[in-house]
Amino acid sequence: MLSKRLAGAVMAATIGVFVSATPTQANEPYWQCVTFARMFSGIQIFGDAWTWWNQAVGRFRTGNTPEAGSVLVFQPHGRMTRGHVAVVSQVLTERVVRVTHANWGGSRGRVEENVTIVDVSPAGDWSRVRVWHNPSHDLGVSVYPTYGFIYQESRDAGMRIAAAAQDAVQAVIGQP
Repeated sequence: MLSKRLAGAVMAATIGVFVSATPTQANEPYWQCVTFARMFSGIQIFGDAWTWWNQAVGRFRTGNTPEAGSVLVFQPHGRMTRGHVAVVSQVLTERVVRVTHANWGGSRGRVEENVTIVDVSPAGDWSRVRVWHNPSHDLGVSVYPTYGFIYQESRDAGMRIAAAAQDAVQAVIGQP
């Protein structure tokens, strides 16, 4: 397991790669959601996205309240047979977050930053969500079932990682 300091350095060094990892040419990377979420969040879980939830139980904190730096785990649903994972980049309200994730919908193999996700579950427990759909400039019509959130080692670690990620993203975006 990486030390917190080393994990932070690795993340800061690799964020620029992720932010610019939007394949427009054949030689550019094709990002899978699990590879991106593992590297971006520092949560070292391997395997298909839908398996992350059971693997996290007992190893990481899990729950149904979003925190910056946590990973939202989607259940398999429709054509998304292997589930999906997305890293929470910002909590806007109790029922609205922004995530950064890879290989979603029309952005196959690419990284999308700060995508809005809304909790539409009747109990407000993040068990059902809708995801922003760029082509329509609105929330998508599909409702996706989720398992919940996998948190960093501590709430403070998640906040530090999210802040470092945001700083690194701004540094990369601000460069010509």
